[in-house]
Amino acid sequence: MELEKEIHQVRFKNDYHKLVVNMIYSYSWITGLVKERLSTEQVTLQQYNVLRILRGQYPKPATINLVKERMLDKMSDASRIVERLVQKELVTRTVNSVDRRAVDIVITQLGLDVLAYLDPIVTPEDILKKNITEEEAHQLNVLLDKLRG
Repeated sequence: MELEKEIHQVRFKNDYHKLVVNMIYSYSWITGLVKERLSTEQVTLQQYNVLRILRGQYPKPATINLVKERMLDKMSDASRIVERLVQKELVTRTVNSVDRRAVDIVITQLGLDVLAYLDPIVTPEDILKKNITEEEAHQLNVLLDKLRG
């Protein structure tokens, strides 16, 4: 699918301009795919990200600050997201025994089960594989890492 046809734009100022628009459009396209797949479990993209962070820490607890540091969407309100996950019983939140000002967050077994169910569904590998090869995916990853310096 050509970007120009998708957004009905005849031309761009230059290839740098097209690249930025293309990345934003592609981000939106991939995010839409992932959100659709997450909706089966009533989990948002940000909640999924937090659950995966907590699974990576498991069985050790995480703090809100650790979650914030590792989140993909730095503009998200991690405290609010964790509160929603507590309400869904996907994580627990307790006061840290050493530092009473800190809060320990741990993924529950239910949270681990939800991730085990979602992981193979959410990964858009099946869609990406029909559009680009694994070698092209590697090349794109290298270029995106290079772009960010």
